[in-house]
Amino acid sequence: MQQGSRAASRRHLVLDELSRGIVERLDPASASFVNSSGLAKASPMGMGLYRIEPVGKVGSVRTPTVQLDVRPKDRLGLSRLLFLLSYAADQGFRPDTVAAAEEGGLWSALAESLAQLAERALGRGVLQGYLTVDESLRTVKGRIRISDQISRRPGMLVPLEVSYDEFTEDIAENRILRAALERMGQVPGVRPEVLSRLRQLKGKLDDVTRLAAGAPLPPWKPTRMNLRYHAVLRLAEVILRNASAEAGEGGQQTASFVVDMARVFEDFVGAALRAAMAEYPGELRLRYNALLSEAVRDTDRLQVRPDAVHLLGGRPVVVYNAKYKAASDAGASLTADHYQMLAHCTALAVPTAWLVYAGAGEMKLRRILNTDIDIVEFPLDLSLPPSDILASVRELARQSWGEVVRQHSAVEPVETTTGFDKLNQR
Repeated sequence: MQQGSRAASRRHLVLDELSRGIVERLDPASASFVNSSGLAKASPMGMGLYRIEPVGKVGSVRTPTVQLDVRPKDRLGLSRLLFLLSYAADQGFRPDTVAAAEEGGLWSALAESLAQLAERALGRGVLQGYLTVDESLRTVKGRIRISDQISRRPGMLVPLEVSYDEFTEDIAENRILRAALERMGQVPGVRPEVLSRLRQLKGKLDDVTRLAAGAPLPPWKPTRMNLRYHAVLRLAEVILRNASAEAGEGGQQTASFVVDMARVFEDFVGAALRAAMAEYPGELRLRYNALLSEAVRDTDRLQVRPDAVHLLGGRPVVVYNAKYKAASDAGASLTADHYQMLAHCTALAVPTAWLVYAGAGEMKLRRILNTDIDIVEFPLDLSLPPSDILASVRELARQSWGEVVRQHSAVEPVETTTGFDKLNQR
């Protein structure tokens, strides 16, 4: 009953990431937590009122008295957000693995999805695998680490510094899963029945080493042996990298899930474009460094760093930048984006640049006056199903490669009838 009354007294505030903010009454502790989370800025206005403004992040923070949600533009749901978050790490991530209903809210959806996927993964028992163990023993087990033996125990025969492989449950996959179950189990407001399921699942992993707070996630590789863990581990990594939960004063729980959509969009476009451009000759490199100016001293040189550059024979032939904020969004500058792309093209001696915006619309060609440089605005509608989003990226790859072929007759011909050609004819 007490938990229900606390939930009833907690106010729920919702902002769009492009909104100008709202004025609300907050307690100082909640305002401080909102500011420290990085989700929004809470500025005091006196009389207990605060102006709450989005700062380019989306997600949710929850305190004993308030829950603040900042939603992505275009009302993207949780499944789309998780698809974008996870694709760069695993191009096989399927958005239908997000099992929860969207209308339950971010925390309910994350907790329910984690519970369902963990139940599926652990349904046939806890995964086991080989773990390399380094120990000091009086008998030989595995192999002797000669260099460690000499450096640590010169002239001594025992104990021996050995390494051996142990078949155990205490592997990276289970450590990551246990940490995510613990993290979600600390989030205030998770429904009691879901919280009970999370605790039962965590109980199956009690023999697994607990990850220290703030420790990096242990590396793991997707294989046929851990196939049933793939979906839950991708969600677990998203939770552990973006969510936090902790006890505040008086044992009151606070939680936050905060992501930078501009970085998420940039990472997604880079990963998806690299996969799409793999069908064509050359190599696509992400976050490519190039010099913009000459100088007497190296430290005086100006540099540019486009999000992606495709190289052919080691030479740049096309450049891409991903911009989450379209020109129609608050705070976005179309002119500044084109200045940036003009600098990229000039530094790399590339005739065409592609600006990939998050949003609906039509592709536009802008020919820069007094230059031979073209800048193409290519919209990527994130409200579409994931398969259609990836199809749009493949179309971007096809069109940009077609323009490379058109301008470089020495390249082996491929289909060159593209929307870019149609734009040139207008």
